[in-house]
Amino acid sequence: MKWVILDRDGVINHDSDRFIKSPEEWQPIIGSPEAIALLNTHGFKVVVMTNQSGIARGLYDRVTLDQIHAKMHASIAAAGGEIADIFYCPHGPEDACNCRKPMSGLFEQFAQKYNVDLTGIPVVGDAIRDIQAAQSVGCAPLLVETGKGEKTLERYPDFEFPYFANLHEAAQYIVRHFN
Repeated sequence: MKWVILDRDGVINHDSDRFIKSPEEWQPIIGSPEAIALLNTHGFKVVVMTNQSGIARGLYDRVTLDQIHAKMHASIAAAGGEIADIFYCPHGPEDACNCRKPMSGLFEQFAQKYNVDLTGIPVVGDAIRDIQAAQSVGCAPLLVETGKGEKTLERYPDFEFPYFANLHEAAQYIVRHFN
């Protein structure tokens, strides 16, 4: 089984400093649903791992998060793709949990649930915490310039991992190099 792990906000959909608090606020980045379909077509199962501290902050609840994810699933299905599973951290930065990226808890939950060796699995993120979490478990980090990606590259000028304009470019790279 081939897997790809994606962050959500800033990779699949447009991010907001005010958080994505409703299905109406969730808007896919152009080409992202098609990128997921491309990965699926080449035999990859796609998993999303996302920090959702808006729950801890009281900005939305788990029911609303489920509604946001239902919209995401529908958008990706309309493009011919599928997300196999979603793992999320509902905690805030001050909660000191193990599941909030850059910690490795979401990756460990995924590995345990699917009995997967994480070594070398491509992980696409837009923030340094995504890269750090992927590194900590032996995955292969990739960065997109969407979301926080451009700022990440500015802040880390010696960034040593592959980076791409968007998820569609990253998916094309994954299909060529991880097949």
